Amino acid sequence: MAPKVPESVLKKQATQAKLAQEAKQASYDARQKKRQDKNDAIAAAQKYEAEYKAAEEAAVANRRQAKAQGGFYVPAAPKLALIIRIRGTIGVSPKAKKIMQLFRLRQIHNATFVKLNESTLRMLRLIEPYVTYGYPTRSTVEKLIYKRGFGKLNKQRIPIADNSVIEEGVGEFGVKCCADLVHEIYTVGPNFKQANNFLWPFKLTSPRGGFSNKTKLVHFLEGGEAGNRGEEINKLVKRMI
Repeated sequence: MAPKVPESVLKKQATQAKLAQEAKQASYDARQKKRQDKNDAIAAAQKYEAEYKAAEEAAVANRRQAKAQGGFYVPAAPKLALIIRIRGTIGVSPKAKKIMQLFRLRQIHNATFVKLNESTLRMLRLIEPYVTYGYPTRSTVEKLIYKRGFGKLNKQRIPIADNSVIEEGVGEFGVKCCADLVHEIYTVGPNFKQANNFLWPFKLTSPRGGFSNKTKLVHFLEGGEAGNRGEEINKLVKRMI
């Protein structure tokens, strides 16, 4: 006759079997979620790509129509700016220093995105001697996020190496992957504030070839580096990534 197994051993075996089954199910669920998230990210990227392409085609059609009618096509005013701090703290007025803190430009060569409106434009004019800014293209937004993107989770600087970082940070606002994040920033979407605050300020390097004016006090339009440089900001970012 086989010896009777103690009740405590049976309970332990049952608990272990239950834990093993739960772990197996959790692993399966995680694999399924990862697969679904990947499919969702691909679908989102394709949807946004079609949206960008339609917008570009519409702009070309409007320019051609205006030209055919003997007029000029005036595109919509930019809604997004990229600001790069190019000077240190020496000689910075308290008001300008406060504005740069609001824009999260605490160190030289820090860069952040800003939604353009009447208020932010006034603030930009006050700090023009210390920063340069312009209007980034979608390609520039993508390169910054993919190459220099860090997210803020629990006040920690976390590299965006996986879409799960984005989902954990701003998933509740419908931003769950890099394509969502780029789209929200580039189009200045309804959740731009949350997406932009999730992004840690970009830490860029000194531009290849250096700045043309060492003092950086002269405005860009006068041959210097400071102030609004419009679309030319994209060339500068390319040298600083």
